[in-house]
Amino acid sequence: MRILCSRLSAFHYFRMLVSAAALVATAYGSDKIVGSQRPSDWQDSTTLVSGWQFVRRDLGGIWETLRSHDRALDLPMWSSVELPHCYNATDAVDPDTEYYQGPAWYRTELEIKNPHPSGRTLLQFEGAGQKTQIWIGDQKVAEHIGGYDEFTVDITEAVSAYRASAISKLPAAESKVAPGRVPLAVRCDNSRDLEAIPSSLSDFNLYGGLYRPVHLVYLPAGGIARIHAKPERQADGSWQVTISGRFDSSTARQDATPVKLRLVGPDGKTLAEAEARANSAKDAQPLTVFKISQPQLWSPESPTLYGVEVVATGPGGTSRAWERFGLRSFEFVDYGPFKLNGTRLLLRGTHRHEDHAGVAAAMTEAQMEAEMHLMKSMGVNFIRLGHYQQSRRILELCDELGIIVWEEIPWCRGGLGGEHYREQARSMLRAMIDQHFNHPAIILWGLGNENDWPGDFSTFDQEKIRGFMSELNSLAHHDDPSRVTTIRRCDFCRDIPDVYSPSIWAGWYRGKFTEYRDVSLKESKAVKHFLHVEWGGDSHAGRYAEDPYAPLRDLKTAGTADERGLDFMNIGGNARVSRDGDWSETYICDLVDWHLKEQEKMDWLTGSAMWPFKDFSTPLRPDNPVPFMNQKGAVERDLTPKESFYVYQSYWTQEPMIRIHGHSWPVRWGKAGEKHLMRIYSNCDEVELWLNGVSQGVHHRDSQNFPAAGLSWQLTFADGANTVRTVGHAKNKTVTDEVTFRYETRIPGKPHQLRLQATKLPNQNWRIQAELLDAAGVVCLDARDFIRFGHAGDGKLLDNLGTAGGSRYVQLANGRAQIDVALPAADHAIVSAQVKGVPTEFIKLD
Repeated sequence: MRILCSRLSAFHYFRMLVSAAALVATAYGSDKIVGSQRPSDWQDSTTLVSGWQFVRRDLGGIWETLRSHDRALDLPMWSSVELPHCYNATDAVDPDTEYYQGPAWYRTELEIKNPHPSGRTLLQFEGAGQKTQIWIGDQKVAEHIGGYDEFTVDITEAVSAYRASAISKLPAAESKVAPGRVPLAVRCDNSRDLEAIPSSLSDFNLYGGLYRPVHLVYLPAGGIARIHAKPERQADGSWQVTISGRFDSSTARQDATPVKLRLVGPDGKTLAEAEARANSAKDAQPLTVFKISQPQLWSPESPTLYGVEVVATGPGGTSRAWERFGLRSFEFVDYGPFKLNGTRLLLRGTHRHEDHAGVAAAMTEAQMEAEMHLMKSMGVNFIRLGHYQQSRRILELCDELGIIVWEEIPWCRGGLGGEHYREQARSMLRAMIDQHFNHPAIILWGLGNENDWPGDFSTFDQEKIRGFMSELNSLAHHDDPSRVTTIRRCDFCRDIPDVYSPSIWAGWYRGKFTEYRDVSLKESKAVKHFLHVEWGGDSHAGRYAEDPYAPLRDLKTAGTADERGLDFMNIGGNARVSRDGDWSETYICDLVDWHLKEQEKMDWLTGSAMWPFKDFSTPLRPDNPVPFMNQKGAVERDLTPKESFYVYQSYWTQEPMIRIHGHSWPVRWGKAGEKHLMRIYSNCDEVELWLNGVSQGVHHRDSQNFPAAGLSWQLTFADGANTVRTVGHAKNKTVTDEVTFRYETRIPGKPHQLRLQATKLPNQNWRIQAELLDAAGVVCLDARDFIRFGHAGDGKLLDNLGTAGGSRYVQLANGRAQIDVALPAADHAIVSAQVKGVPTEFIKLD
């Protein structure tokens, strides 16, 4: 049979919602957690950004968050921070130390002014890592385990108790809590814990802190707690949308609450209105059904969104909620392609970790928006959120930009723990479905990742893993029959979810990238619904190769192209590019180019997702060219595009573009008169190239002509400076690109010395560029030694960013490296550079 789904859900799903919150409370020892209750737009909501203090260590007790701020009493020392805040913002990529995994505390004071008589005062956390305890005064009001799902804490009674207690009347000498304010303390803890998901064996950091927003919310008695919209396509092509809701039931009431509903079209105009009455039952209840006779469907090309406004007015006051939804259907054809709204759509995907230079998981909305818009400009129409639920704003952006989503819970590696472990996985799956139910972008619920990877427990029982995977699969279908389930890389569970992705890393962890199509076809025949996620390879930004295949001439394949176990750490045995290759941008561009040109002709393919969009931090890779970084991204950790970004653009985008390979390749090398391949990545029909002002002819694009879809030239460079200019034509538009580089014919000898140069940047920082030279002053263009930058004096190195130009200890790229220094005007500093085996070099900044 075929999987055929529209944006549907059975109403029995809602019976789980309140019980899920109760399970969370029971599992973690608190009855104050309201679970996943949070409409996307609540009245009387304040985001708590400023006024926080922080200390990265544990305290002797809650009293240490309350006592006087005098230094004599207030130890350890607190620092002021703003939210979102991650306490691994820099140490996760510090080349000289492991990142901190342990407890930390946050404190602030709340001015509570709930305008609703008998209303509820709530704290809504969009995410906190990884275990969280919440205190009002000296009373612990809630605990939550899980770093990626939202949770809401009812502090109403705790605030009343604090105000009535003696602690609020302490003399100023003993307590510095401002009169009328209520102290809030939050303890976060990202310590290693085998009985929690995700496993510390996962190839990403388990960050700590309040790294997503925290909101103070006032909800009237009987106010709106959750709204769900359930669109269903009808036989005549129209759609009906069932609106259901859950309401605050903390205060029993005899009369039903009047509810007004308004359906809003994509143009912002009201399409229909309705009235209903909500009772005080804890369960969700249907409110109304809207009909849309002239539907506008949601798709990557036209991400059309509808809205529903719900207003409930009762004796306790008025509350309002606003939710968006979309109309779309999808289908995974048995042993065939993916269809959206009845038409085949090749999923052109990527992955994302919540991780960014300088802030780690504490990304601002502006940073998220910049990332997702850049992703869309690369031509992405599909994303797997690896390997956990991500920020609400990311899901909203996927809806707005038309990016289809696979979202998964963080059951990732290590095996299977006990009941506490399993209940965390269940509750996170329920919460994920509840919280993100209305997003039309989501089509796949991920149940796990690499669950064939043992290590956390003394036994590894495949049957028990299968049993629990089946339980999660049933739970997901029970809570949301409208979507499908999926996992990646656990072959002994491949028959359980609706859609399966095996491990295929052709040309990186095993085999050659030219084997990609054959391996994929073989794997696709093993399951009804195949979707290939995770492929690609690492590249060190700024490193290029005239012949990226030189170290791979004798590479022997093992008849497969998967990734197994600790492949990324292995040595010996069959050669693999991940170990034996040069990690150049040149090789990765060829690998990406081959995959994309093959995918265009695989008419049975549902789609794929390259891994990942952006480089991210991981504790498992301390020896990479940028230590502690997974460098497989199409962009660096600060969103600077690598060369492969433009290869994807050339296949995936419609807007005319052109890119000469090697913008950050200042020196090319070879023999005098030798020909070199110049790759041009473009989606234009035809491209003309000029070398040093002389036309080298026009080439026509053919996606099956590898490399660069036929847009490549064999050129002979002049010794010294060369300029390459290209012009492309498509859709009555002309696009151009140009690069200038030096061609070096001298053969470098052994490394002999370092040369440092300093350049003042427009933002008043300094950029230090280092080159490793031989005795004749020739740059050692093949050098991959590690270089260490140091600093003395004023200002500071801008390091611990996890980028090629933002690490004080980093591998050279073609004999070069750089780092920036923040140095206020009129200040002085000295920067040093060290490479093993050559003298240390210094440069003075004034």
